[in-house]
Amino acid sequence: MNILVCIKQVPDMEERFEPNAAASWFNEAGLAWRMNEYDAFAVEQAVQLKEQLGDETHVTALSIGPLRVVESIRKALSMGCDEGVHIDDAEAPERDPWQIASMIAGFAAGRAFDLIFTGIQSEDRSSAQVGVLVAERLGVACVTGITGFEWNDGSMTVEREIEGGRSCTLQLKAPALLTCQQGLNSPRYPNLPSIMKAKRKNLTVLQPPEAGLEAPKVSSENFRPHERKSAGVILEGNVETLADEVRKLLEAKTAVLDKGGAR
Repeated sequence: MNILVCIKQVPDMEERFEPNAAASWFNEAGLAWRMNEYDAFAVEQAVQLKEQLGDETHVTALSIGPLRVVESIRKALSMGCDEGVHIDDAEAPERDPWQIASMIAGFAAGRAFDLIFTGIQSEDRSSAQVGVLVAERLGVACVTGITGFEWNDGSMTVEREIEGGRSCTLQLKAPALLTCQQGLNSPRYPNLPSIMKAKRKNLTVLQPPEAGLEAPKVSSENFRPHERKSAGVILEGNVETLADEVRKLLEAKTAVLDKGGAR
């Protein structure tokens, strides 16, 4: 079994984001970085499958970005992946999903991966497009947003959430690409021996042209912070007074109540 798991390094979402000089993305200076939350579910599922199937299973962790992403690759290795691939691309944070997918598919083509795991989306860009684009380019089956996974002799059963709080069960065979989301598993915390062992695992470095980088389809422009909303209003008094105050506010500031209409 040959498995590829794709990870992205993202900034801590609690950080304060400011536009860069070109207003094309956020300024990276001073930000703390970590593995994308959804990609951690993908890594964990790949490693669990390796543990189920035995040593003949090989898991490759791939990440695209500047030198800092090696830290996230090493974390994936410490969680149980066998080798890492770093596509060294300083411009990756501003590349569109098509370009990222072109490099992942370019690397995967011809390497006979039975399964590819990715996160459902990245926490910073949230496009949820890369996984499905990779599957389309490779011509393999794809299921998005899985919350359950079972492997049985070359075929798999997966669960995914759909609208209305419901879920559905799907069966498919390898090769396939699966995007993972919260609820699928609980990613492990690597222990110290695993962290030390990960430092000795093989890490291959490629340049974007070697991986098949293509021209973008879209570009990011006019990145800006959310506009600040006005402060809230605290109302005090008895029920009758409060109800009347709320009605007046709704009439003055919203279109919830149409003046002169039935209430």
